[in-house]
Amino acid sequence: MMTSNIAKCINGCLVEARQLSILEFLEEVRILFGSWHCKNREIASYTKDTLGRRFEEVLIINASKSSKMEVVSSSEFIFSIYEAGRRYIVCLERKVCSCGRFQLYEIPCAHAIVVLKEKNVKYMHPYCSDYYKSDALAKTYEIPMVPMADKEDWSAPEDVVAETVYPPRYRRLAGRPMKRRKKNADEKITMNTNCCGQCGQEGHNRRTCTFFPKEK
Repeated sequence: MMTSNIAKCINGCLVEARQLSILEFLEEVRILFGSWHCKNREIASYTKDTLGRRFEEVLIINASKSSKMEVVSSSEFIFSIYEAGRRYIVCLERKVCSCGRFQLYEIPCAHAIVVLKEKNVKYMHPYCSDYYKSDALAKTYEIPMVPMADKEDWSAPEDVVAETVYPPRYRRLAGRPMKRRKKNADEKITMNTNCCGQCGQEGHNRRTCTFFPKEK
């Protein structure tokens, strides 16, 4: 699913800056992104855990799901896992599982964890992707956003300075512009459902209620 939620979140931080000219607006964007970048780089430098907190929680949840599974070994790396009448195949050497989650998320699924427990493996971080580790987080913000020189110190070609740039033509779309962001499918959607005043059930009202027979 692709949404523009991140763009709308950034726009929410730049409400006042959007009233400025294009150069002043871009400078506000640079300051905003630079401060975020610097803060995240500082947080990444203090991170000492091998995995991020979110991914540690995923491992804990998967470990709790693996408590009622049965393991049957076929070789040193290939195992069959039985869960609720279904069979899953795990290969630790290739880091894959027939459920698809191990290779998709690159973090041990519940079936892989029960195999690792069977082999008395307590340190599961080597089976997780390097993208989930603190080194990858630090490398994301290792390049700083260098500020630009003052406008008075710019050295621009004469043909660029002489050129007049006009704003693009804008045609407003029909209808009221949307102000709220689109929610993902896994987000909780609250809806107000009317209840019948006669039987208390949802989905209808007193006039269309069929729970109590109407008197003739």
